[in-house]
Amino acid sequence: MLEFRNVSYSAGDADILNNVSFTVDERFVAVTGPNGSGKSTVAKLISGIYTPTSGQILFDGIDITNMSITDRAKSGISFAFQQPVRFKGLTVKDLISLAASKDGKKISAAEACQYLSEVGLCAREYIGREIDASLSGGELKRIEIAMTMARDGKLTVFDEPEAGIDLWSFNNLISVFKKMYEKTHGSIIIISHQERILEIADKIILIADGEIADVGSGDEILPKLLKNGYAFGSCSRLSNGRRREEK
Repeated sequence: MLEFRNVSYSAGDADILNNVSFTVDERFVAVTGPNGSGKSTVAKLISGIYTPTSGQILFDGIDITNMSITDRAKSGISFAFQQPVRFKGLTVKDLISLAASKDGKKISAAEACQYLSEVGLCAREYIGREIDASLSGGELKRIEIAMTMARDGKLTVFDEPEAGIDLWSFNNLISVFKKMYEKTHGSIIIISHQERILEIADKIILIADGEIADVGSGDEILPKLLKNGYAFGSCSRLSNGRRREEK
């Protein structure tokens, strides 16, 4: 289980998150809210890219507040960026194999190809390609999702996984999430505005102006959002007129 205890995060003079507390122990947990509300900051705090200004983060009862990214990954936390990183010189197979390797054992090319097929890519065309500028943003996003599937973590965090995959249906993306859960039985946190993704959430955490605006089951929170006419692209009505650049 993941737990945020009164977590705050500031960057310079800007307060990005203020006294945020929640737990994650469900299959699918969606974190949503306005642009600039602090959603991606939550993801980066979980992965260890950012360290809280105050408060605690616990994972399976262990305080990971000041734990390194590497140690968090070893503990079973995986993170998929909103904009995947390019690794010139590494092939797609190299990347997936590195993600899947445990105790020095690497997966076969056939296994790597299976992960690519799961995200709708023709394995023969992609398995030997380099992770460089020749790949589009959408292709990189799918490869990163395949890599995350191979990682087989206890907790996986996706920061707006739908970005850049407009030609790949949401149904396929959601199918990937469900297959990941069937394989790992670990929680999946999805940072997203998209209603179709929020519909599958067992829990929705609504963040506005760096604070928890609401939290509850998907069946409880999603109807509230729909009733109040929130625009899922930006959720601008949740910001209460105050804007902050999300770091």
